[in-house]
Amino acid sequence: TIERVYNEVVLASRLQYAIDKINHEIPADIREEAFRHVLRVQQATLLANNEAFHKLLTEGVDIKGRDGEQIKTFKVWLVDFQNPENNDFIAVNQYTIVENHNNKRPDVIIFVNGLPLVVIEIKNATDENATVRNAYDQLQTYKQAIPTLFNYNCILIATDGWFAKAGTITSEWSRFSTWKIPPANTFAHLGVAGEELDPSIVSEPDSTYHSTLFTKQPSNIEMDVVLKGMLEKKTLVDLIRYFIVFEKTKDKTVKKIAAYHQYYAVNKAIQSTVKAASLIGDKRAGVVWHTQGSGKSLSMVFYAGKMVINPQLNNPTIVILTDRNDLDQQLFETFSNCQQLIRQSPVQAETRSNLQSLLSVASGGVVFTTIQKFMPEEKGGIYPKLSDRRNIVVIADEAHRSQYDFIDGYARNMRDALPNASFIGFTGTPIEKEDKNTQAIFGDYVDIYDIQQAVEDGATVRIFYESRLAKIELDPEEQKIIDQRIEEVTEEDELTERQQRFAKWTQQEAIVGSDKRLKQVAADIVKHFEQRSEVFDGKGMIVCMSRRICVALHDEIIKIRPEWYNKEDDKGAIKVIMTGSSSDSLDWQEHIRNKPRRKAIGDRLKDPKDGLKLVLVRDMWLTGFDAPCLHTLYVDKPMTGHNLMQAIARVNRVFKDKEGGLIVDYLGIAQDLKKALSIYTSSGGQGKIEFDQEEAVDKMEELYSIVVDLFDKFDYKRFFGLQPREKLSFLLDATDFILDLDRGKERFSNNVGNLSKAFAISVPNPRALAIRDDLSFFQAIKARISKLRESNKKRSDEEVETAIRQIISNALVSTEVIDIFQAAGLQNPEISGLNILSDEFMAELKNMPRKNLALELLRRLLNDEIKKRSSRNIIQSKKFSEMLADAIKRYQNNAISAAEIIEELIRLAKVIKQADQRGEDLKLDFRELAFYDALEVSDSAVKVLGDDILKTIARELVESVKNSITIDWDKKESVQAKMRVM
Repeated sequence: TIERVYNEVVLASRLQYAIDKINHEIPADIREEAFRHVLRVQQATLLANNEAFHKLLTEGVDIKGRDGEQIKTFKVWLVDFQNPENNDFIAVNQYTIVENHNNKRPDVIIFVNGLPLVVIEIKNATDENATVRNAYDQLQTYKQAIPTLFNYNCILIATDGWFAKAGTITSEWSRFSTWKIPPANTFAHLGVAGEELDPSIVSEPDSTYHSTLFTKQPSNIEMDVVLKGMLEKKTLVDLIRYFIVFEKTKDKTVKKIAAYHQYYAVNKAIQSTVKAASLIGDKRAGVVWHTQGSGKSLSMVFYAGKMVINPQLNNPTIVILTDRNDLDQQLFETFSNCQQLIRQSPVQAETRSNLQSLLSVASGGVVFTTIQKFMPEEKGGIYPKLSDRRNIVVIADEAHRSQYDFIDGYARNMRDALPNASFIGFTGTPIEKEDKNTQAIFGDYVDIYDIQQAVEDGATVRIFYESRLAKIELDPEEQKIIDQRIEEVTEEDELTERQQRFAKWTQQEAIVGSDKRLKQVAADIVKHFEQRSEVFDGKGMIVCMSRRICVALHDEIIKIRPEWYNKEDDKGAIKVIMTGSSSDSLDWQEHIRNKPRRKAIGDRLKDPKDGLKLVLVRDMWLTGFDAPCLHTLYVDKPMTGHNLMQAIARVNRVFKDKEGGLIVDYLGIAQDLKKALSIYTSSGGQGKIEFDQEEAVDKMEELYSIVVDLFDKFDYKRFFGLQPREKLSFLLDATDFILDLDRGKERFSNNVGNLSKAFAISVPNPRALAIRDDLSFFQAIKARISKLRESNKKRSDEEVETAIRQIISNALVSTEVIDIFQAAGLQNPEISGLNILSDEFMAELKNMPRKNLALELLRRLLNDEIKKRSSRNIIQSKKFSEMLADAIKRYQNNAISAAEIIEELIRLAKVIKQADQRGEDLKLDFRELAFYDALEVSDSAVKVLGDDILKTIARELVESVKNSITIDWDKKESVQAKMRVM
């Protein structure tokens, strides 16, 4: 039997039993106090409550008490994390919760030891309008209506029975993700056992260690995978303890849960690290290659969080290694924002001596350092040994061969300092095959999560490429002067190889940064970015070859758009991000900022609502910088290999309805991209790094043709020659035409939605701009169709169109219903309940030539009327809702025609109107009528008591309630209790 505790969200007796069972050695009064402590979690907000409870759940409840003569702190566990099967798991269907007069029944709640840790909302798999997104929206409603349930929640799952996505109480829809399962032998190369899973939901494994093995099920029943993967008892308990983090920033706290690729990769990395650190291990824990933008930094946090309490490593010291100060700062902030999971405050090594003191400890600690601090004080010297311990783990971010050299480089110094430490690398780009040093220090790949898999899973968006080469035109005289100056600089001395490379770079920098070319590039960027911004409101980054060019290009851009400029850090639409010193030229000084000022501007760029739209950089922010709203990267700098791949990944982050990021090439990096792709594929990566924008344009034109074909027998082009007033009427004709097609609403909306996404990626390609006005017209019809749906149905992000600023007329996107009536020639602009239900108004609707439009309007208006009555008479409202739903269902099942359903809905309108008269006929006001209808529902009551007595009871009930109402009665339980008794 499953106990049903109404008004309570915790199954108290089950929780009490679990606490006693798991903590049987702890005194009973301490266990009782811990039990009470869990039930009275009370913070100011739902999220604060949830975070406080999560700490109790994962770290135990600390209760002070007496142990014999001694006072000590006891730790009481709510879940047995060591033995998952020792816990009590139940799934309850339609568990009733009443809170603040809201009576809700979530579809499924999973209780672990009586605690409601997972909530699942399920929509009908056979109803095309019941989507996973609808389930997500329902969960958001529950959070508002019954918040106490979510004080204890760890995971939310939205499903339609086929497809399923999971997230947390703070996850936006775009951050809800699917779950996949690796095959049983995924861990075989590590010498550890994998999960023995139902073979029907995993694919045949191959010889690599790809996360791409995480299969799509043949039947596509994602909910099965969630049940057998994420909700498998051992996995669920593991996820809850080690893979949920509350990431705190200056503005907010976000609760995040690991995606499947992070969960399995981290567990594989933990296994390989334990093996590497053992007495028989070779101290090489491997390399985790997870493509840029797929949550690599957070994977490192999950790894460190689970590693620090791994009993086999006995309180290890974690050293996080980067090769640049700005990367060190960015990663340090991520770890600092997630302190609850790593259970300590990370520290940054400020100097070499500081690093040495931080590592000369007996155990513990999370230390951040740049690799350069592993250099001896004197060149050629030996770095001092800091610790012989085997439980030191060095995590290297973006490990590549330029950083490591066993002869006289950093790798040797780290080995001298920490001879028994284990090393693991996390990288967003593949290691080149020639890079023997990286493999020598870290070992082989532990896990690969490549671009193709990330895009398929929605972890990143596609990257598109557009070539806009800026032609370099130097007249012969200018060329002579440049050559002559270079000869003057170089003729005196024999140049070293490094100096020769520098001379060549200087010549290229002079040409790329010539005044004439920069004027051309500036004008093109301004035009291009403004056209992009008309379609998708996001941000851009310009990558320049030198600091000089950054400043010069900035100055050229603000000559064109002076309103973009402001000297203050917190104002202005464009900024240069660079380091420097007081010895740099005067006109550079305003662009040279310290670390806190650069961070403040970085926060502005990350904020989609902030006015900062463009930044110019040379090297900074090209790795590790995460700004999801960044959608365009202008490249005017030669880059190769992993530097290039890291840079272009700045625009692949998921953000709202962003369909893809765009790389705009002014310098001709296409060949370098091809070379980077060859490194990527030879390392085992699948999927293209980038897609040519022309491919998106081709797809856009294909979708455009499909939409145009829907208007085969309707000349929509006439629209563009009409006057504004005529356009409104024409728009309704076009809408009615689409609604009259077989599945017209669905086909049109889906195709216009896809066309809008393809258009957003294609702008400002001339072929895209050529269809802009047509698309505006299509979007206006789609918006009108959406508005004609039930007014209480929320529009999903997918339905909210890309905001094309050159919309044809404001009248087309008006949110008022009234313009439809006027354009249709109806004479009742006053939308009051009386007019809508009047015989005259219904006659006008009945005689409208556009039957589909009349039906949509009538359905919406009746639905609004019924909703309006629900606040006054819930019994009556329910009856009318059922009548409306039944009529619409029969129409959708083709049982009746559009004309017949209009007749039926008009009859329903008359019934509603007659119901409004009942109160007068019975001599009851609307309050008394509501009680009367509630009493009248029971036929036996009518038979036994009779109509007059029911009316008397209704009047007395209203009078009793009115007499007992006090100030703030809706907040006082005692007053409410008295009213219930009455």
